[in-house]
Amino acid sequence: MAASNYTLKVNRELLDPSFESYRLSLDAIPTYCVELDAAVEEVKLKDTHYTLEHMRAFGMYNYLHLDPWYEDSVLFVDCKGRVLGLTVTLDTALGKPREVYRLTADSSQSEHRLCASLSLTSATWAALSDGAGRLYLLRTGKRGDSSHTKWEPLFSEDTGEPFTVLHSISHVQEGVHTVEVLLLRIQKDPQETKGSGYSVSLEWITVANTAGHGPEKKYEAKKRRVLRGKSVPHYAAVEPQGKGLMVASEKPFAFTHVDGRPVELPDPEPMEVEKKTDPIYFWQQTAEDVTVCVRMPEGVTKEEVQFRLTADRIRLGVQGFSSILEGQLHSSVDPEASTWIIKDDKSLEVTLQKRSEGPMWSELVTGDKRGEYVVSDEQAALIHERLTFLTSEDLNGNTDGDKPPCNSQELEDCDGFPEDGSSLTHFDGESLKPTQVVNLGSHQYLFTVDVNPSEMPCFCLRHDVDALVWQPRPDQPSDMWEHVATFNALGYVQASKRDKKFATCAPNFSYASLGECLRRAFIYRQPAPVETVLFNRKQGRQVGQVAKQQVASLDSDKPILGFRATNERLYALTSGHLFVLKVNNN
Repeated sequence: MAASNYTLKVNRELLDPSFESYRLSLDAIPTYCVELDAAVEEVKLKDTHYTLEHMRAFGMYNYLHLDPWYEDSVLFVDCKGRVLGLTVTLDTALGKPREVYRLTADSSQSEHRLCASLSLTSATWAALSDGAGRLYLLRTGKRGDSSHTKWEPLFSEDTGEPFTVLHSISHVQEGVHTVEVLLLRIQKDPQETKGSGYSVSLEWITVANTAGHGPEKKYEAKKRRVLRGKSVPHYAAVEPQGKGLMVASEKPFAFTHVDGRPVELPDPEPMEVEKKTDPIYFWQQTAEDVTVCVRMPEGVTKEEVQFRLTADRIRLGVQGFSSILEGQLHSSVDPEASTWIIKDDKSLEVTLQKRSEGPMWSELVTGDKRGEYVVSDEQAALIHERLTFLTSEDLNGNTDGDKPPCNSQELEDCDGFPEDGSSLTHFDGESLKPTQVVNLGSHQYLFTVDVNPSEMPCFCLRHDVDALVWQPRPDQPSDMWEHVATFNALGYVQASKRDKKFATCAPNFSYASLGECLRRAFIYRQPAPVETVLFNRKQGRQVGQVAKQQVASLDSDKPILGFRATNERLYALTSGHLFVLKVNNN
């Protein structure tokens, strides 16, 4: 794994340290329902799909897709293999979802079939997987409510193994139209003997049209790159123009193959082993003074010793030789009370009187590593006593009887710390090497959201109790991830939702929402001015803004399979219905 070389920079102006809590609002959320002609088939995991990674990748899949190019337009695939789209303009007059494309019947017969997946590549293109291993690139034409154009497949390929489409983009360079597609697979790995026996692969395929004189140009796969890792990525997206790739995951990914050929990994650089040299001085300290013993040439007399001491600096040497010890002391001393003496004609002992008693020095001379610190027996015993609680068999290492012991069972889920440290990595598209690596540490991944279709998807991370939204800026290497929005206390709130399945937010960041496995959706709005005078009874101050929390209960006992948010509406998909919740008004 590449070493971390970048840190996410939080915009303090987007944080609200005075945020108190969300206030439950009983205002009803208008909810509308569309009954589906055919059920959305939830593909159940097979017995062979027993790992946690299978569940993360396919068991928690979001079957509903939001079209970022056309407002309030959603798409999904039903059990008949039909790609259906619905664009909402008037909530009280919802139409039926309209078929835009139909998969072949053969794909539904595959034994190892996964759920069909869709990625809206551009305003006129889409990438589709049938769940059985076939990839389609479709020219959709203009989508939305006013469009009735059937989608046209211009590229189709059987990849051999089932996959889901994670991300896709489209770009034109020098008259050549290119589509970049990112596929996710979980494959049996014979080398994975200690773990689950599976590994995760990401395949980055570049498809471009070839030169031709006819009206239709043929599309072919021009390049294939494969990355492998041991965990399903939280976030994976190709940057605009296909110049690079960003991956956030618990375990690191690395490129292994390009066009079927193994990638030659560079030999690891040998670690520089620091050569051990004998220390030229030894030193000890107490709360009052510091004692230094310096090696000297044998037979040195006191007249040959060159010793100079000020309150902050020391210089020690022998006439005719370069200085043995010189530099700024760690802390101030009292030169008048400090002494030196020659011992055994081959060493010089210096006693430095500390000006401030108590604080212990971490080094003698700032930056000088040529000495060795010697711990006295009394200090060793004191340190041992202070650290005894770390190896104590008692639950409470603190001997103070009035302080109750720490009980791990009293910790909440939101206080838990991830077992594995996640990382966010940017790979260069040419060298395939990581350029920027962020150690996410305890910053739990929450969700991904498309804010601007012309840019990479945003991702939301937990920072302390808040949820921070980050916008990738691959064209700004010095500031590659920008903090663009904050949802106060959402990181803490979402950790308490044991049945949470989905999380998302509006593209304009006006609200965030959590969807449970069954029935319920929670909406958390940004603080807004109150219409009446409101006072905080505890603090006696007037409250200017209130952040509202609302709960919506869907009229269905079927599991929620898809969950998406727009600026005005929240969409929830079950096997037989599509629910539309009117969250905001224009």
